[in-house]
Amino acid sequence: MQQLGAGTGRARSTYTGRSAALPRKSAVPRATPSDDPPPQPPVRPALDDCCHSGCTQCVFDLYDEALERYEVALSAWRARQARPPQKQGAKLKPQADPPRSAPSRAKPRPRR
Repeated sequence: MQQLGAGTGRARSTYTGRSAALPRKSAVPRATPSDDPPPQPPVRPALDDCCHSGCTQCVFDLYDEALERYEVALSAWRARQARPPQKQGAKLKPQADPPRSAPSRAKPRPRR
């Protein structure tokens, strides 16, 4: 968009976009410890929450399953927290292929 300058007769630009000389911010923000909060444990049901009729999915069974998922998530979270933070843009070290077992010295199979 252009406007005429006051009394000059020349066009004046009103574009206020970013200058190419300014550093560009990353599209993905850096992760902080608050971005990876610990998992929350499931709420234990009260004794009155069970109907005591032998349901196939009792609230206590569901709680036990949720507790197992919580323990798995908690151990994974602790493992993530134990790792040192990786610098942004750092290259990962290539991992070596697992050692291959030595070929057996058996007779080759005849082709059919």
